[in-house]
Amino acid sequence: MPNLKLILAYDGSDFAGWQVQPDAVTVQGTLASAIGRVTGEKVLPQGSGRTDAGVHALAQVVTFVTESSVPAANFVKALNDILPPTVRVLEVEEAAADFHARKSARGKTYRYRIYRAAICPPFLSRFVWHYPFPLDELVMARAAPLVEGEHDFTSFAAVDPARGREGEPVSNLRRIFSSRWERAGDELIYTVKGSGFLHHMVRNLVGTFILVGKGTLAVEDVPRILQARNRSTAGATAPACGLYLVGVDY
Repeated sequence: MPNLKLILAYDGSDFAGWQVQPDAVTVQGTLASAIGRVTGEKVLPQGSGRTDAGVHALAQVVTFVTESSVPAANFVKALNDILPPTVRVLEVEEAAADFHARKSARGKTYRYRIYRAAICPPFLSRFVWHYPFPLDELVMARAAPLVEGEHDFTSFAAVDPARGREGEPVSNLRRIFSSRWERAGDELIYTVKGSGFLHHMVRNLVGTFILVGKGTLAVEDVPRILQARNRSTAGATAPACGLYLVGVDY
């Protein structure tokens, strides 16, 4: 049976996250329904990771096995004709039998967008965190690389550590390959690439860097927060609307 690999983009604003849930509209559930209508099969597509409610994806990777005779190339149009316009299948190809969207992943890149101007255009409000208040962006840029390397990110994980996000066994050890802030017009953008990410980890990093930018925390507090392995030492969780899964490495 063909093992199909999909590249999926979606606006997460109106979804209760990726993972299928009872009595909730999710990206995984919506995609599963569309696949079922195309193939006549009941399948549960597997994503590279579970994005939260309100989080977006530019290139979520998805796999599912099918007995359908529909050519892989035809799935793009067939699924997009059924899916809501907030979810688009960008590519479909047949993958190796042992390829799995999550288990085969070696790294992920996330991006967080903060809109800094006084007035946020209404057509951007679903896709950025509007934060027009004073920030020392240069200090935030200095703090970002301090989380690079392999660390226990308990201080930046959600308070439900038993909820794994990158497979079993659950561990709070992660390796960050790069972490940086940069300006792009009216937006301040955080880009982080790592081996994997804990629940709320990127949003908690952003919330902590905001405190550095405000002067509530110093740059040298970031390593101390990492070493504390205590969620209460880090900043608040940044809103979901600014976060994007940019890509997955295999």
